[in-house]
Amino acid sequence: MEENQPRNMSTRQKAVLCAEEALEYKAQDLLILDVSRLSSFADYFIICSGRSSRQVQGIAENLQSALRRRGFRPAGIEGSREGHWILMDYGDVIVHIFYEPVRLFYDLESLWSEAKRIDLDQESAVFGSNTV
Repeated sequence: MEENQPRNMSTRQKAVLCAEEALEYKAQDLLILDVSRLSSFADYFIICSGRSSRQVQGIAENLQSALRRRGFRPAGIEGSREGHWILMDYGDVIVHIFYEPVRLFYDLESLWSEAKRIDLDQESAVFGSNTV
């Protein structure tokens, strides 16, 4: 378990929280992938899009602020200046926020096609809305 992770929250709950917070800031086409069996560096990927580089930057900035208020600090954030593909590393959960055409070009969904897709609506119902 990550040092700055609230003790009562599982990694899966953390992924759901990241997804819910991204959606609060108008992230589009959000997808949660369980990569735990395929990756040694993360358990979950959150992949989402914005319709402009400015929207991508706004989603990332607001997501970082919302998660910080809940006790999470990123290990690193890459791509903020350009706003085409922002990667937010929260240890066992990695958030990818793409400008829509860049997402289509890199097509992470196909690269990680063997990963299990998590149904956010079902997870939110299990953990309760606003996970923490």
